[in-house]
Amino acid sequence: MNLFPAIDLYGGKAVRLYKGNYDEMTVYSDDPVSVAKDFEAKGAKFIHLVDLEGAKTGETPNLNTVQKIVSGTNLFAEIGGGIRSMEVIEKYLCAGVSRVILGTAAVKNETFLREAVAKYGRAVAVGVDIRDGYVAIHGWTENSALLYTDFMQKLTEIGVETVIVTDISRDGAMKGTNRSLYAELSEKFPNMNVIASGGVSSLNDVQALAEMNIYGAIIGKAYYTGAIDLEEAIQLTN
Repeated sequence: MNLFPAIDLYGGKAVRLYKGNYDEMTVYSDDPVSVAKDFEAKGAKFIHLVDLEGAKTGETPNLNTVQKIVSGTNLFAEIGGGIRSMEVIEKYLCAGVSRVILGTAAVKNETFLREAVAKYGRAVAVGVDIRDGYVAIHGWTENSALLYTDFMQKLTEIGVETVIVTDISRDGAMKGTNRSLYAELSEKFPNMNVIASGGVSSLNDVQALAEMNIYGAIIGKAYYTGAIDLEEAIQLTN
């Protein structure tokens, strides 16, 4: 299993939100590039980035920081946050990002999703954010009418290879990850690269997910609070 330590970007800083709430934001570092370099020094090969401002505007306000992270490390970088045009995808990929993550746009604009996958293939992933069994959209502020299993099936048919699946109720809450959800997805969608996100808050969580043979897991708040030693977590998954 691959570990994706995460940096959420806002105003050029590394921050974390609680359950996606912008009013509950904690700034962890004024220097996200040094955080990324620390990930790499601890053995990470991947990094998960989110542009929280881009999620609101559909633009790339933290592109300069993203470029510095990519050029300053050898990490495989994926990024999400309001990506809803081919132009923005192109910007990120040209900046050296390895994979972009489509969220609300993948739910609401199937034509765009199909076009992006047709052009960029495995460089396009989709975020599946789950609340009460349904796919949430617009920065988790509302639920769509799509059951997450139906949406995942559609993504498979479209040719999406990688999905980042978040249980919103667990995100940033340090209550442990939803193991039963990822076990179910591993069984139902064995040919998809499933990345677990939300609530990975202990080495036990990492171990349990690794044993499910899923593709990856994102470590966010647990790294910043010291609940997970990244170096130990990486050793567990090697």
